[in-house]
Amino acid sequence: MYQLEEETEADTWEVEALYDLCFAPGRTALSSYRLRDGVAKVKELCLILREDGVLAAAIRYWPVRVGGKPVLLLGPVAVHPTRQGEGLGGLLIHESLAEARRLGWERVMLVGDAPYYSRFGFRKLADVVMPPPTNPDRVLGFDLVQGAWSGVAGEVRAWTA
Repeated sequence: MYQLEEETEADTWEVEALYDLCFAPGRTALSSYRLRDGVAKVKELCLILREDGVLAAAIRYWPVRVGGKPVLLLGPVAVHPTRQGEGLGGLLIHESLAEARRLGWERVMLVGDAPYYSRFGFRKLADVVMPPPTNPDRVLGFDLVQGAWSGVAGEVRAWTA
């Protein structure tokens, strides 16, 4: 039986180890990581799944701005290789998007594989520009509120208070 929990400071080293295992070396050099530098995660949306105390999957969110509007940047989401194919990534995505909506966020974006994320309702954001080097076909968005991405365009900027 899996336990869905909010990530805590005590979980950080395990979550980082999972991301290291699931993603290529140098993952922190990606442009999405530059947008996260010095910015606090949206802790209520950073979730982990454990089975018998063992970390199986994790998801994180960070605030950014596009066209001056607040946006959630989803990622990374990772599932331990021994647990892939069980629907755990999808569970984390669905649960966290529902919570983001409940918390009053309007829009979410990510940089990822369109065929995978389209099953959750994400679509290409043609007018949103991630810092280079990012493939524009991988910049995807999701409306938590109907029409939330309508008219929102421009460069993705780091969150500033």
